Amino acid sequence: MLKITSLTLGILLAGGMAVWGQQEGPKDDIKDAGKELKKAGKATGKAAKKTGSATKKTVKKGVNKTSEKVEEGADKLKKKTDEK
Repeated sequence: MLKITSLTLGILLAGGMAVWGQQEGPKDDIKDAGKELKKAGKATGKAAKKTGSATKKTVKKGVNKTSEKVEEGADKLKKKTDEK
């Protein structure tokens, strides 16, 4: 009888611990969701920063090439006007 009582008590305690642990589940889920959202926001920010930096470099290269071509065109125009 003592073994059955202790076995029953053990099962009840284990079940009670499981139920007690689940009661904090939704609260923890909300906290975890907030943390995941924060991580996602940081990752998005880093990606945007890298994209912006790459775009800046690309635009700078394009502007430099364009300015070189404009300068070459101005030199050619100056040579043509000086020849006349």
